[in-house]
Amino acid sequence: MSASTHNPLLEPSPLPYRLPLFELIAAEHFREALSLGIAEQEAELAVIAADPEPPSFANTVIALERSGALLRRVLPVFENRSAADADAAIDALEAEFAPKLAALRDAVLLEQRLFARLETLVAALDAGDLDLGAGTDAGPAGTDADPHADPDRIAARAYLLRRRHRIAVLAGARLSADGRARLSQLNERIARLTTEFQRHLLADGNSRALHLAHEGDLAGLDDARRATARTAAAARDVDGWVIPLVLPTQQPALAELDTPEVRDRLLAASRGRGTSGGPHDTRETLLELVRVRAARAALLGFADHASAVTADETAGSPDAVAELIAELAPRAMANAHREAADLAALAARDGRRPLEASDWLHLAERERAERHAVDLGAMRPYLEAGRVLRDGVFHAATLLFGLRFDERPDLVAHHPDARVFEVFETDGAPVGLYLLDLYARDSKRGGAWMSSLVEQSGLTGALPVVVNHLNVQKPPPGEPTLLSFDETETLFHEFGHALHGLLARVEFPSFAGTNVFRDFVELPSQVNELWALRPEILGRYAVHHESGEPIPDELVERLIASRTFGEGFATTEYLAAAALDQAWHRLDVDATAALDGVDAVAGFERRALEAAGLADPRIPPRYSSGYFAHVFAGGYDAGYYSYVWSEVPGADIMAWFEQHGGARRELGERFRAEILAPGGSRDPRESIRRLLGREPGIDALLARRGLS
Repeated sequence: MSASTHNPLLEPSPLPYRLPLFELIAAEHFREALSLGIAEQEAELAVIAADPEPPSFANTVIALERSGALLRRVLPVFENRSAADADAAIDALEAEFAPKLAALRDAVLLEQRLFARLETLVAALDAGDLDLGAGTDAGPAGTDADPHADPDRIAARAYLLRRRHRIAVLAGARLSADGRARLSQLNERIARLTTEFQRHLLADGNSRALHLAHEGDLAGLDDARRATARTAAAARDVDGWVIPLVLPTQQPALAELDTPEVRDRLLAASRGRGTSGGPHDTRETLLELVRVRAARAALLGFADHASAVTADETAGSPDAVAELIAELAPRAMANAHREAADLAALAARDGRRPLEASDWLHLAERERAERHAVDLGAMRPYLEAGRVLRDGVFHAATLLFGLRFDERPDLVAHHPDARVFEVFETDGAPVGLYLLDLYARDSKRGGAWMSSLVEQSGLTGALPVVVNHLNVQKPPPGEPTLLSFDETETLFHEFGHALHGLLARVEFPSFAGTNVFRDFVELPSQVNELWALRPEILGRYAVHHESGEPIPDELVERLIASRTFGEGFATTEYLAAAALDQAWHRLDVDATAALDGVDAVAGFERRALEAAGLADPRIPPRYSSGYFAHVFAGGYDAGYYSYVWSEVPGADIMAWFEQHGGARRELGERFRAEILAPGGSRDPRESIRRLLGREPGIDALLARRGLS
């Protein structure tokens, strides 16, 4: 379509906090807005690069931060639509623009005149001759302030310059002209392949949802689960019941379904994603992606893709990652084998078949109930989603940070199921908007995540708009949404990411919210999981949805006492996925060339798990290669280790909270000041040291996972 004033994406939104005008945005608006946004930023980059004035922080770094305003406004809206409510038109646009956006990123990082200006500025900074105070008088929250008077702000500006320079170097800015041209080709190909992987996985996952035609197959599912399965079948216009697949290997219904053959079918459907040989097989895509990433790493001077990725993370190298996995793997496997022996004994006692992978969760819940008198299914009536959100997740944020959440039904979100909340400080000062999109649907990718629709920045004067996405099965109309305890923890986890986006207060968009090292980004979300079981939080939200009775104290006490139950399995399946990710991305060019055809994928996966000491057919990886969206589509390539890497300091910080009294305001404010508010404006290792007063240790992690 031609440029038109009718496109709601082309001008800043008039809504509060610049919330996008979702009800007016149609798929065809994105092509025009993305095209114009790319062209606008290209023109702005050309002006900065050709500036005849000597490089300064203002005319180079601040100018770069200001560039791309239209694209910065449009792209998050498009990415949110693509992830949360895709259709054929959105899929086609994503395939069309992925390489164009990759090319634009290269234009920012590889353009030689821009890089030369950064080189000059870094040299001046090293010599002590660079004025970092000039360029804007807006403070981090949009208030007037003298930049020269704030040493933390000057330090953040120096850090931004060095980060921009280092990212450009690692991205290939020092390559020859031919090398840069080849690099751009590889980057565009990677962008196409990741988009292709996600599209195939979503389609294949939807097609593999388990269809049950006989009510007897539902044995073990409670009434709420049955009703949800019936609703899912009706949404697909089929008779019977449907159990959709969630992203990880293990499906929640495996813990409840009584019939072994039904469990086998469900796990087989999960594990078969992307490997059927049909039109949505992902293996050719992932093999080519591994090859292209290895070629890109070699061009950049790295041994492999994992080395290229970790060079700009807190880990520093894949060897450091391997050391952590090697330290944890034998401990986790030892615990898992003890758990397997207990489950096998339980199965034998009851005359069941020998332990299979599809039996593990089912038997583990029986073992938990017998050993600890904990029935996680019995918790569901006490975990009504609205109350968990209001009196659990939000209440914890109020205790810790003084935040207030007011629902805004007058503001329209990206989907009818999503809710909008306005967030305020204790004194009424505005913080931002929080959106929650709770329910699963076929147009939504699997898993749970947080995204920023508008990023906070003192430079642009924007306050944040963030959204949490989960994939809870939607109940029939009029029925309550009852969460499992795992879904409850997931909501607390994802809200930790949302808090990072809401409470960061930085000057520059590059540092906003979760724009931090990937192996640090999970720390705030992991810490926020702590509040799900703290008594000052749990006692408010865990209330029976019908009777209003609080959850029995003894049930909570038994749950807390059993917290390390099953951690051998959970840690093993996670480490197996992390090791698999590392194995794929530690292949060099020659090794990737030796992978001959899609049949090589299963063999490679088996050998990688054996080499890591994590091979047990009863404990498949949390994600197998064919549906490992985190690393083949989701930006965690060679970085899935990040969860356990950030859990080392994260567990230490959780212990710090507990040792000092839990959800106390003074502790929350300190955590906010040192971890959340800085965003990406300083090295996260410094932030952790400032909070704890020391380096973090691994002991707290070992204790939380029962690995001591």
